[in-house]
Amino acid sequence: MHWKTLSSQYLSKHHYFTARKDRCQREDGVIVDPYFVVEMPPSATALAITEDGHAVLVKQYRHPIGEVVIETPGGFIDEDEDFEQGMRRELLEETGYEFSHIEHLNKTAANPGVLNNFTHLFLATGGKKVGEQQLDHNEEIDIMLVAIDEVIDLLMRGQFKQSMHSNCVFYALLKMGKLKFTDDEKQ
Repeated sequence: MHWKTLSSQYLSKHHYFTARKDRCQREDGVIVDPYFVVEMPPSATALAITEDGHAVLVKQYRHPIGEVVIETPGGFIDEDEDFEQGMRRELLEETGYEFSHIEHLNKTAANPGVLNNFTHLFLATGGKKVGEQQLDHNEEIDIMLVAIDEVIDLLMRGQFKQSMHSNCVFYALLKMGKLKFTDDEKQ
């Protein structure tokens, strides 16, 4: 089921938003033209837990949807940057916290029908406030320290609007043993 790319034409080339129009051929010979692809750098996000067991969440305005949303800290990984190193950098920049342990949980694709990148999901524990936020010029982020039970409540009520962040919280809570499935729910 793999497609052969016959040609690509870039419509936009920017580090955070590159769009191209491909002409492809399926294995059965059918030509798919045009097929639009948005290229983006890989990203990472973490459910970050402090030494005293609180989750470090962030709240910020997201212009494309016109809403202030609750998220897990994270961002784009720099070229040639290790994913864990990039996650540690993002945590420090967005929250001012360093974490003694970071565990990779999974990687997911937000919309593989259009986007070519993956988001790497982490659980960060042992967080300690070591400094102030070091935000990019376009970032305005409020930090929230939230009890784990409240994180579960936020997840179950659909309060994490960013799907990759919902996935991260879900996988992290499973890893922490905070979410469990009964035999009925597995079916």
